[in-house]
This record gives sequence, C-alpha cells and structure tokens, in this order.
Amino acid sequence: MRSSVAILIGAGSLLLAPAMSTAAPEATAATPAELVATYQSLADTILGAKKSEQGLVKSILAATYRHAEAAHGAAQQALKSGQSARASVEKLAALVAQIGNEGDAAVAAVRTRLVEGGHHHNAEGERQGVYDEGFVIITRAAKKAFLDSAQRIGKLAASTDAKSLETEWNLVAKQYGEFVK
Repeated sequence: MRSSVAILIGAGSLLLAPAMSTAAPEATAATPAELVATYQSLADTILGAKKSEQGLVKSILAATYRHAEAAHGAAQQALKSGQSARASVEKLAALVAQIGNEGDAAVAAVRTRLVEGGHHHNAEGERQGVYDEGFVIITRAAKKAFLDSAQRIGKLAASTDAKSLETEWNLVAKQYGEFVK
C-alpha cells in the first residue's frame, strides 16, 4: 500500500508542477482538479484497506470457529465411543482462545506491525476502552468471554463429560454469534 501511495503522491506532484509554472497568479488559488481526483483515489484506497482488513479478520475468525466446531465434534465423537477426548478438547480450548485473541501468534504479529506503523482500526474504541490495541472485531468484553470459555474447556480435558463440554460449547457458539456476526 505504501508504494501505491507513493505513486499517487508522485503523480500528483507531476501534475502540480506544470500547473504552477504556466498558470496565472489568479488561477493558482484553486487546487487543480487532477490533484483533487488523485487525493480522492488515495482516500478510496485507504478507506478500502480498512474495509478489507475487517473482512479478512472476520474470515480468520470464521475459519477458526469452523476448526473449533470440528474439534468439538471430534471430542463428542470420542466420548460417545468411549475413547479419550483429551486431545480434541485441548485443541478446542486453544481455538476458542484464538477467537478471543482475534487470531493466533502469527496474526498478532501482523496486528503489532500495523499498530507500530500507526494503524489503529478502532482508534476511538481503543480510547474508550472498548477494544484492545489493534483489534478489529473482538471487543475487550468478547475477548474476556472467549478466554474464560477457553479456560473452562481446557479444564475439561483432564476428565471430560459430554454434558459439560456441550454446555461450554453452547456458550462459545452463542458468544460467537453475538460478537462476530
């Protein structure tokens, strides 16, 4: 995106140079239409990037949720067949935590890079304490709810019973529906 911005600014500078050298002093009071159009294009790019970021984070959360659904299903299946569900329950707990953290460590690294570069998707929400720094969709309240669920699910790994697991999963599904939509 930086190279696109640099190209747009460079193009705008080239448009301005001839306009300044050939225009009469009275005519220079207005910004040349070509520069305004270039600036409009830049605004479209910046605002489009924010929309794209939101869509991408939603997709990351949806994929993580689908993996959590599969882990939940595997755990339930293992329990029905009398086998250990520990690995599936542990995986489920980790995936629910990823939802609460709006992604895994690799996603967090990208978010950190964006924040360090000055990009805050929910800057106003961060100032109000609604979002953690750099978060796009998951609010602080949602994060806490998902992490609490992940912790309770993780505790079930040692001795899982189908009813407790189902209760916890239903909470996660409800939270996901409320917070991620």
